[in-house]
Amino acid sequence: MGKRNLTRRQFVATVTAGAGTIFLGNMVSGTPAAIKPVTFDPFQKVTLGKTGIKTTLLGMGTGFSGYMRSSNITRAGVAEAMIRTAYEKGIRYFDCADSYGTHPFAAAALKGISRENYVLGTKMWVTEGGIPEKERPDSAVVVDRFRKELNTDYIDLVQLHCMTTGDWSDQQKRFMDGLENLKVKKVIGAHGVSVHSFDALKTASDSPWVDVIHVRINPFGEAMDRRDPSLVAPVIEKFHKSGKGVIGMKLIGGGALKDDSGKIGASLKYVLGLGAVDMIIIGFEKPEQIDDYVERIRKVQVV
Repeated sequence: MGKRNLTRRQFVATVTAGAGTIFLGNMVSGTPAAIKPVTFDPFQKVTLGKTGIKTTLLGMGTGFSGYMRSSNITRAGVAEAMIRTAYEKGIRYFDCADSYGTHPFAAAALKGISRENYVLGTKMWVTEGGIPEKERPDSAVVVDRFRKELNTDYIDLVQLHCMTTGDWSDQQKRFMDGLENLKVKKVIGAHGVSVHSFDALKTASDSPWVDVIHVRINPFGEAMDRRDPSLVAPVIEKFHKSGKGVIGMKLIGGGALKDDSGKIGASLKYVLGLGAVDMIIIGFEKPEQIDDYVERIRKVQVV
């Protein structure tokens, strides 16, 4: 049998499996050897599954409390400044959506920066509500509008926004087929979904169409698809193992945990420690929040 090469994390997981912990000791002295913890750089380059899309571990969400083409940062009049500040501080992923109304602000904030230096993700609202119009044009029409609003020839990632039913992949096949055609034409780099129910999450985990998914995850069950994160984590692991890109959102429970420093730290450690989330997005509203999360991520240590 050939020698099996394990990553450090796989090795640690292997030797700690079973009824108890196996201590790795010095064979001469019998003194256990220290295991160096895993640390994280918020600006380290990550790849979203098998898509080939490379970006930073920490991304900026632009849709905190977003609906009907507005969000907290657009209503406060700081959207353009916040996106530009996030870029200048080192963030390279910007999560937009039609329902957030942040496309033109992202275009203005990133004007003059080489397109290959940042990643744009956005989302189509295809169900009722969410955007002012009742009409839901085909994907090609919608994405063409998105490209004009974002002032870009291509969009790295386009997702179906806020899927809530277990049969969404049947209901939204028209839009899915349209996005696949755009991916073949290289108008978009990848497609996927953001989900807001456990049934929708499970459907996404079984769908070969999904390249990248947004998942709601934190250790406290706040604003998640199940109150018990131990039910959600295995589904996320399934995504990861199948090669799908995984973007973690709602790490602070949709704002519910934002004033609890201890829970914020615990959530970052839990989500990053899963080893199945490619990147995380936070809905920053003030520059100092970016600095705070950058330092928090750098302090996370996972064994």
